Amino acid sequence: MINLIKVKEKQKEAFENAGSKTAIKEQTASELRVHRDISELNLPPICTIKFPNGKDDLMNFEVTIKPDEGYYHDGRFPFTFQIPYLYPHDAPKVKCKVRVYHPNIDLEGNVCLNILREDWKPVLNINAVIYGLVHLFTEPNYEDPLNQEAADELRDNPRSFDSSVRRIMWGGHIHDVYFDRVL
Repeated sequence: MINLIKVKEKQKEAFENAGSKTAIKEQTASELRVHRDISELNLPPICTIKFPNGKDDLMNFEVTIKPDEGYYHDGRFPFTFQIPYLYPHDAPKVKCKVRVYHPNIDLEGNVCLNILREDWKPVLNINAVIYGLVHLFTEPNYEDPLNQEAADELRDNPRSFDSSVRRIMWGGHIHDVYFDRVL
């Protein structure tokens, strides 16, 4: 709480020192927390972050993961992050922007990651979510699927799953569904 008060005092002081007639936009608690989370990010080398609406909109951004191992190595998987007003009490809303054949990502881009659902706690941060996404690509989980067909294939025939993923990452159809090229 003391940090929030100090930030507000610095904003007010900067406004008064600038001698400007324009008001400073008040930041919500969630915006302050996101700013801190972003400034403390420790992204792995396989991840990049960008702010399509500019650095003034920290509540909406994109993270791209390019796995360097596992079934999905060398693919590029962009995710949108939408931070809710009640963050960190509510988890970020994360969606994959490309259609990918993955047990834990459905065809609409929804992600099955426990820390985005029932295991979310306010002590978690954006960095934890990004590392959770990276883990989904290095260790897909067929036990808690959103894409049942991919989960069944991974569980029953990992070689066939590997072949399907490699083929689909070039773009194309499997089970009458088109998947985006990510290589």
